[in-house]
Amino acid sequence: MAKLGIPAAPPRGRRIQETITQLRQRILAGEWPVGSRIPTEPQLVEALGVGRNTVREAVRALAHAGVLECRQGSGTYVISTDELAPVVARRLTDDRMAEVIEVRRAFEVEAARLAARRRTPADLAALDDALAAREAAWRGGRVAEFVEADAALHTAVVAAAHNGMLAELYASIGAAMRRTVTQAMGGALTPDRHVDHARLVAAIRAGDPDLAAREAAAFLEPDPGA
Repeated sequence: MAKLGIPAAPPRGRRIQETITQLRQRILAGEWPVGSRIPTEPQLVEALGVGRNTVREAVRALAHAGVLECRQGSGTYVISTDELAPVVARRLTDDRMAEVIEVRRAFEVEAARLAARRRTPADLAALDDALAAREAAWRGGRVAEFVEADAALHTAVVAAAHNGMLAELYASIGAAMRRTVTQAMGGALTPDRHVDHARLVAAIRAGDPDLAAREAAAFLEPDPGA
């Protein structure tokens, strides 16, 4: 029973559910778009006015539902706003990596084409930053860091296409996409495995949809022996 007129704290289960609802509402409102990283756990504790364990449980529940994805050493990202993306993600398993490449090609080629038509100055700045981070990660020789930076650049291209459904579907293959890049690196960043994405960014900046599409397709050519 509450004392001195102070309302009793809601049961823990209800607090978690309320926190899940608040997080969902912010995602749906576009505060944290698909592909973006949500605030850190301490920031969420302060913003939502709940305890650390409550935030942790709410984030875990949304990750299990396929709305969020926790990436070790990088943070927690929004990968979906609905139920479709988790279904797609569950189907893209390690034994279907060839299919992941084909899906990436379908998404990324069209995203590059649209980005060349629709990019804004803010998009171009984001692409420049992502490209610079990708190259810095490559020079650093750390595979995990490079894989995340590479994914961030491709996500920035998709964001520049300004197609919400495309962004959601692309985010749904994020984990599988990073696995394909990790496999392609073979555990080490050697010169023969480097793929220059500067021309892709340049084509988007130039507003050339056909060239941007060709550049996006060039590094996702199917294996002739597949």
